[in-house]
Amino acid sequence: MRNLVDTVMTASGIIRELDDAGMRVVIGDDFSEYRVYRNAQTDRNPMYPMFDVACSYIDNTNGFWICGFNHKDELIHTQAVRMLDLTGISLAQHLNVHRHKYITPYSTPDLDLTFYQGPEALRSITGKVCYHGEFWLPARGLGGPRSQGVTPLLSRILFEVMCSKWNPNYVFAFVPKQLAEKGAHLRYGYRHCEPGRWIGPDQQVTEEDYFIWMSANDMSNALSLAPQSLKSKAQVASIRTQLTSIASKG
Repeated sequence: MRNLVDTVMTASGIIRELDDAGMRVVIGDDFSEYRVYRNAQTDRNPMYPMFDVACSYIDNTNGFWICGFNHKDELIHTQAVRMLDLTGISLAQHLNVHRHKYITPYSTPDLDLTFYQGPEALRSITGKVCYHGEFWLPARGLGGPRSQGVTPLLSRILFEVMCSKWNPNYVFAFVPKQLAEKGAHLRYGYRHCEPGRWIGPDQQVTEEDYFIWMSANDMSNALSLAPQSLKSKAQVASIRTQLTSIASKG
């Protein structure tokens, strides 16, 4: 488990660096507050049920969220994590029972008859397992914050807090195929990325979500490395300009 001082120093250093680049980072565990932020984003998909207090039991004991705001107090980043106690069952079994909470809203004609078809790793993942979701940062092409090193820093904050809080056995997330093929999982900091898809009532593919994950050993190795830094004053200035003009458009 990470030394608490190292965790605090690393996370606070990243938060200061992002603040210099124009993003004020807020970490919270009141999911009623998070729901207000997300419901105000009318041109994004609805929030996933796993993080919605109207659908799931989630509070400071089993979850937290990270939001980023620009100097206009516009929401420019979200991500959240939830800790699952899968003692005695596999992630494959969990997903089979609770699939409704992971399916992208409005992506299938019948939630009850849609299932995730994924890699063998799903059957061996068990214990304290964290689900990382709701990751959003507006896209602005090659000049945008995603391509200039902001994504790894934001993910690193979550991993630092998550591992300090729960010391999980595994963490996982889902990434759309088109992003996974571009190496999005590497920017998020994940070590494993495997194909998966949601199969609907007529055996049609309703969505292709790759399964990305890390074991406790993977997380320990990742957190032992110094976080990537924004490389230059020019890069920071460019990110600040991008974040200043962003509303919830993605």
